[in-house]
Amino acid sequence: MTTDVVILGGGLAGIACAGALGREGVSVTLVDRNDYNQFQPLLYQVATSQLPAEDIARPLRAILADLPTVDVVVADVESAKLSDRTLTLRDGRTISGDHLVIAAGARPNFFGIPGAAEHSFPLYSVADAERLRRHIQALLEHPDEEGAFDIVVVGAGPTGVETAGAMAELGHALRVTGHLPNRGSVHVVDRGPVLLPPFSDKAHEYAKKKLTGENVVLHLGKGVTQVREDGVDLDDGTSIVARTVIWGGGESAASIASDAGPAAGRGGRIDVRPDLTVEGYPGVYAVGDVANVPAGVEETAHALPQLGSVAQQSGAWTAHNIMRERRGEARMPFRYKDKGIMAMIGRNAAVAEVGKHRHQVEGPAAFAAWLGVHAMLLNGVHCKIDAFLTWAWDYFDRDHSAMLEIYSAPQRIVWAHEDSDQPHIPLDRRP
Repeated sequence: MTTDVVILGGGLAGIACAGALGREGVSVTLVDRNDYNQFQPLLYQVATSQLPAEDIARPLRAILADLPTVDVVVADVESAKLSDRTLTLRDGRTISGDHLVIAAGARPNFFGIPGAAEHSFPLYSVADAERLRRHIQALLEHPDEEGAFDIVVVGAGPTGVETAGAMAELGHALRVTGHLPNRGSVHVVDRGPVLLPPFSDKAHEYAKKKLTGENVVLHLGKGVTQVREDGVDLDDGTSIVARTVIWGGGESAASIASDAGPAAGRGGRIDVRPDLTVEGYPGVYAVGDVANVPAGVEETAHALPQLGSVAQQSGAWTAHNIMRERRGEARMPFRYKDKGIMAMIGRNAAVAEVGKHRHQVEGPAAFAAWLGVHAMLLNGVHCKIDAFLTWAWDYFDRDHSAMLEIYSAPQRIVWAHEDSDQPHIPLDRRP
């Protein structure tokens, strides 16, 4: 099968690229192992019963339904051959194009720590979030097990901090409603000295104050040496007993990047040139979390962080460069528009650093901004409305997510054409 552009990966970068090209009438084949696009910043809310998985996982065909030149292929990819811009699928089919865009995303990086892959719960996909939610629900049925209500979060970045805050609030609500014994705690472990390393010193202190105010125990400047079924061992010789270890300790590129041809760069990612092309492979681009996207045109330019905004913008920029190539024009180096960073810590507690000069906002104002920004970034009107209504319910009823955790699972509004907007989320695949 041959097409104008082949895109591997239906994440934020892949969708942005496919959408921009589809609006120009370019023939695109988008390939992904899942039939949905997931919004990773809200995975922890699925894990803590704040949102249904369907609100952050929208079918690719529904997203691209208005673009007739974009075809979606749901299949496992066996290999990617960059030299001739070809994907080989597990069922033996091959797909090639005039251009190949690698947007395969990332996977958890366990750094070779014994037991981490087997016994921890990574939080990098909607299936991961669903597995974690069901695990916690199952533990609530066996309240007498040692460490059943102790949770260790590995990693003090935005994922770790947001997850720890949500788990602490869920535990508080369960205790208040009488569904959880008055014991158990949430621990955050990180080798670094601060919470939220990409943020300012003021934000570090704010996050620390809010988490410790929720009785979260911080183990900063310490690393995990082993993950066991019943807890973790730290490099200072201490151990923490816990039946739940959540892994937010780092990520590396999807495994297909290491076999595609180019030598792997930092984090196992593909190094790209300022215009997002891969050196030595004409017509090939790499974007999003699978690539080391340079922050400038200088050879010494550092790589941009693995953020959703970087993925989205690099995907759209790739589409523009492909269109320039098709018109016989020179490609343009990627210019990232830094709109800032934000993290949710708990109810009315968030921190945002906005704009190029990182103007900091915290507290209720940042909390409201976080809700608005993340709701608007969700795919589809239904998902946006569902999220707003669910967050409002959670805000005015502190016990809402606790009741869901005990009795059922978060449910969506039953929309008229819900069948076409329903992702299929298999839980049998482990990283």
